[in-house]
Amino acid sequence: MNSKLLFSVAFLASTLLGSEVHAVGTRHFVLTTLESFQGGDATGVSIASDGTVRAGLTLAKLPIAEASSVWDSAVLDDGSVLLGTGAGGRIYRVQSGKASIWAVTGAMAVSSLALGFDEQVFAGTFPNGTIFKLDPNSKLDAKTSETGSAAEPLKPWLTLPETEDVWDLAYDANAKALYAATGPEGRLYRIDAAGKAEVYFDSDEPHLVSVAVAADGSVYTGSSGKALLYRVSGPGRATVVQDFEGDEVRSIAIVPTGRPHAGVVYATANDYRGAVRSLRPQKRAKLQATNDEQSELKAGKGKLVRFGLDGAMETLLDDADNHFATLALDAQGLPFVGLGRDGKVVTVDDHHITRVVADTDERQAAAVVVAGKTRFIATGDPVVFHEITGSGGTDALWTSKVLDAGMRAHFGRLAWTADGALELQTRSGNTEKPDSTWSDWSAALLQPGPAKSPAARFSQIRARFSADPTAVLHEVRLSFVTDNALAVLTSVEAGDPKSETGSATVPVSGAAPEESKPTVRLRWKLDNPDNDELRFRLFFQPAGSPRWTALLERSEVLTKKEYAWDTSGLPEGWYRVRVEATDELSNPPGAALQHSLESVAFAIDNTPPVFSNLTLVGDKLTGIASDGV
Repeated sequence: MNSKLLFSVAFLASTLLGSEVHAVGTRHFVLTTLESFQGGDATGVSIASDGTVRAGLTLAKLPIAEASSVWDSAVLDDGSVLLGTGAGGRIYRVQSGKASIWAVTGAMAVSSLALGFDEQVFAGTFPNGTIFKLDPNSKLDAKTSETGSAAEPLKPWLTLPETEDVWDLAYDANAKALYAATGPEGRLYRIDAAGKAEVYFDSDEPHLVSVAVAADGSVYTGSSGKALLYRVSGPGRATVVQDFEGDEVRSIAIVPTGRPHAGVVYATANDYRGAVRSLRPQKRAKLQATNDEQSELKAGKGKLVRFGLDGAMETLLDDADNHFATLALDAQGLPFVGLGRDGKVVTVDDHHITRVVADTDERQAAAVVVAGKTRFIATGDPVVFHEITGSGGTDALWTSKVLDAGMRAHFGRLAWTADGALELQTRSGNTEKPDSTWSDWSAALLQPGPAKSPAARFSQIRARFSADPTAVLHEVRLSFVTDNALAVLTSVEAGDPKSETGSATVPVSGAAPEESKPTVRLRWKLDNPDNDELRFRLFFQPAGSPRWTALLERSEVLTKKEYAWDTSGLPEGWYRVRVEATDELSNPPGAALQHSLESVAFAIDNTPPVFSNLTLVGDKLTGIASDGV
């Protein structure tokens, strides 16, 4: 998304700061839209598409340096979290603020995790098409050595035939069946508790990469290739719900029974603009690329849609700058999307109001859980586990982007519109990026009042939501007055408009010469650093005379940088013109600045030459041509 700053100007001399007088009238930085509120830092706050800022998710931070990427997650009954990662197919367990290696599969990556069959843990991997079964109560992490690597890999529970990649797993508690979306043959497997697998649906796509089970037993699965979303109602019985433009249906989530919007199906689709497809071998998807490989790819385009109970599709998000890495539903059945390029988590409500609820420092929000006993965001590049600890608090802090006054400014009133109590501060400096030369943050204002930051070209505003976690910020306005800058004239030119436009021509032989028009075109150029509105006064002086005469009446206000001067009433001769530029129209009395510049001498000659002493001798004509100048 490109940032825009609403910039309004009001020439109010009465609001000048202090006893000094400064340039122009009071101007304002006005922030009241999503674009204007973005671009700075949003720690623990959310910025909505309707131009509001409020407290967002408060995140803890637990780096997992040994992990190379996060592919999937699962939450156990005790509230601990399992993370499926790359680099040896490790499963990490996060519990009580600590992360440890819980199991090692020996695969390239654990691409999917699911709980089923009496809360057993199932881990799908690639590139060998294997599924591992783990007891959540086992002390597998006891095998972890002091160096941080497990002593021995697990033994596979099931290896699917003609399968390399197990991209996603979903468990149907009613039917007691585990479903696996796989590649490179694009098959959906149905697996029973004994580990017997059957092909439930064989698509024409190379990969099925997402799967979810509805309350009625229908299975939804999404493909990589043509980005098809299927609904499978029985063995081999599938219909295409939606054919998306793009490369993959990355995630599917169905609102469970007992929540608002129960039965509604959400899906995300990504269009990588050919980048992923061009790197994917015919028989092997580059979905199994490492994080480093994927970071070389350009960000794709992401779309979030939902299908109502009547099957109608509604687009909720359509992001041309970000692909969607993961999808989760909260307790109210609202969707949360993890972005694949800048580590943000975005939600959208029934009114299509979007909010950035978390903005992590990592590149990808790879796994998100926002309902249940443990809520978290797991990121990739690098891998960090962020437990969601609440909303608001001292860490809920919005900071604006750097605001540029264009030149040194004196800051006035800081005002805002909000529901609830907020604390606002400002700081200022003369470098485009804040550094140690900037001022400290000013004392907090609990209500609108004078900004306390020193005069500078750049400034920032920040708001703290600790006093009221439910507060909503609607608008921020910072008034400022820039120093007056002298507008400097750089050239003054005088000329005949006919000769400048090339309209003058040699008369046809025998025709009367073109009538002379005594108009001199005056033009001038100047530098106007603060873009003040300027008024120009013009004066002329005959050569050899010390007196300058005004060209314009006192009441005439000239703001154009040119003037057509009628010289028909002047004696012929050499003249100079002086242009005086003043910014009095933009400044209060006594504060205006002015600059003047003279032209070089030029001739005013409004009569044609006079011919005399004409003599014709044979075919030769001689005589004298005389001109006044």
